[in-house]
Amino acid sequence: MNRAEWIIALGWSLAALAIAALAARGAIAYAHRRGMLDQPGQRRSHTLPTPRGGGIGIVLACLVALPGVWSTLPGAWSGWTIASLEGALLLVAAIGWWDDHRPLRQWPRLGVQLLATGVFGAALLAGAGLSWAWLPLLVLAGGWSINLHNFMDGIDALLAQQGLFMATGLGCLGASAGYPVLAAAGFIVAAACLGFWCYNRPPARIFMGDVGSGSVGLLLFALAAMLWRVQPALLWPALILGSSFVADASLTLLNRFLRGRRWYAPHREHLYQWLVRSGRTHKRAAALYLGWNLLVAAPAALIARLHPTMALPACAAVYTAAGATWIVIKRRCVRRVPQKERHVAT
Repeated sequence: MNRAEWIIALGWSLAALAIAALAARGAIAYAHRRGMLDQPGQRRSHTLPTPRGGGIGIVLACLVALPGVWSTLPGAWSGWTIASLEGALLLVAAIGWWDDHRPLRQWPRLGVQLLATGVFGAALLAGAGLSWAWLPLLVLAGGWSINLHNFMDGIDALLAQQGLFMATGLGCLGASAGYPVLAAAGFIVAAACLGFWCYNRPPARIFMGDVGSGSVGLLLFALAAMLWRVQPALLWPALILGSSFVADASLTLLNRFLRGRRWYAPHREHLYQWLVRSGRTHKRAAALYLGWNLLVAAPAALIARLHPTMALPACAAVYTAAGATWIVIKRRCVRRVPQKERHVAT
């Protein structure tokens, strides 16, 4: 990226930051008026009624800034691809916003989410001239990304922090590959997450809500898929960047499934929830995920980017380490929780 491209990326990122922060602040008053409050309960990790829906700021920021940067920076993207991502974002945000107002059953939500990822995936493949055999995999990957980020949105600052870290990393990958528009898009998503984080950091004044968590999951998936389209080898460092969330969500749901529990039902069995249940604060629990990202994921992603032949082994090693870390820390947390409080009926 040249100097002019960096300036354009910075300008749109600052706009996204301002929009997300202002909208999150407005969402606090709106949520109080509409009674959109998450109440404390057995399956929740907070202790005070807290407004939800602040993630609408991230959505608005990206709806404004992403088309702007795509229209001002060079990129190998058709108008249809860009429009499909905007449409997919609107679909996921709309069903999430509805769910924040009036909870929906999981199947209508999932149907809309898969439709959104299908629209985007079809446009991505058509624009690149790739085989349509990739479409089912893109749809499933997009749906999983949307839902795993929703699952991981349970304590103050955690998802906003992850979105900031991963979108920044994806933006850097785009810059290293010589695609300024992808780099700027990643930085815009990161800036939007930072704007929301200002009101979500412990103690949170507002939660992201489904409107935000699903949208962040879609945006991170879309950025990773676009990187994969321009350089398939970029998929491995992108996967490494998301290792903390992917490992936690996947192992938690697999564990619940093997135990015969309803894996899709609300619960408090993710690692970050066990950390809080065992006495750690939201801030400290989120700091542990940040530590993994900075000390393990970021260096490994850099190695995978600089040495493509090492990318797959590096990714496998990181996920193996993440799985082992998940098992060890969860066992320690469970031992610190009284026996009668260890199980949450679902």
